[in-house]
Amino acid sequence: MEYFDLEDPFTSLKEHQSDTISALFSSESDHMPSQNCFQCLKTSDFYVSFRQEAISLILQVQYSYNLDPYTPYLAVNYMDRFISRQEIPQDKPWVLRILVIACISLAAKMKEIHFSSSNFQREEFIFDAPAIQRMELLILDALNWRMRSITPFSFICFFISFFEPKDPPLTQALKDRATNIIFQANNDINLLAFKPSTIAASALLLASHELFPLQFPCFETSILSCEFVNKENLLKCFNVMQEMVINQISESIVDTVSSSSTRTPINVLDCHCTKSESGSTTSTTAAIAMPEKREIKRRKLNQPCG
Repeated sequence: MEYFDLEDPFTSLKEHQSDTISALFSSESDHMPSQNCFQCLKTSDFYVSFRQEAISLILQVQYSYNLDPYTPYLAVNYMDRFISRQEIPQDKPWVLRILVIACISLAAKMKEIHFSSSNFQREEFIFDAPAIQRMELLILDALNWRMRSITPFSFICFFISFFEPKDPPLTQALKDRATNIIFQANNDINLLAFKPSTIAASALLLASHELFPLQFPCFETSILSCEFVNKENLLKCFNVMQEMVINQISESIVDTVSSSSTRTPINVLDCHCTKSESGSTTSTTAAIAMPEKREIKRRKLNQPCG
């Protein structure tokens, strides 16, 4: 397979740029889960837990094999599209593991990364190479062999061109933060219903609001005026994504407080002794006093460019 760059699904975005961008927007729906997938995840506990466990396994492989984050992202894309088109038997727990192995294997092939499933298999579920290949073929067939997925990363360069000023360090910082948000969004079922381009634009706007609030209004106006953007869907996606980021920050703060605070007098003493012995000046009392949720200013879209 030819090496696949998620930012360039059509091999070369630099050739016939305008035609390629138009093709990206017109084709992106073909690389999304089917419409009933979102409803299934909203109404079925089985599919929610199935997807959560599958993503957890995919992330385990990422850390075990030190894969770049784009490979597991692509694997999740394949998995979401497959389970939205293929009924998953609930009485066969081995299906989840072979599906994960096959999705990672296909993503690794697209990224030209060596992946061996031998170290990832458990004794109760051991699949030989032919079984994995058959699963790969099932996935390929369900996805109509569309493996060069159009993802939010395919639209990053297009939307970032609307950002002013054209300062490489600033645009790189914006791109890096938006990329991180997109990776986070992959776990949120509430964002599955939005098109990749909408997720990309929302992530860049949210990153701009965080990093460059003075440039945000003009950036927002430029993106909202883009002919390819559905304003209503972008507003909805931005709000969902902003809530996701706020919740993740809040959970991180709570985890930090929980790990540094204690529940009993003995543990409090142990904590202070440990900190004193290590030379740390961190105050456990101050950590306990922190609120469980940081007050984060929410930004409403569609404000005029000043």
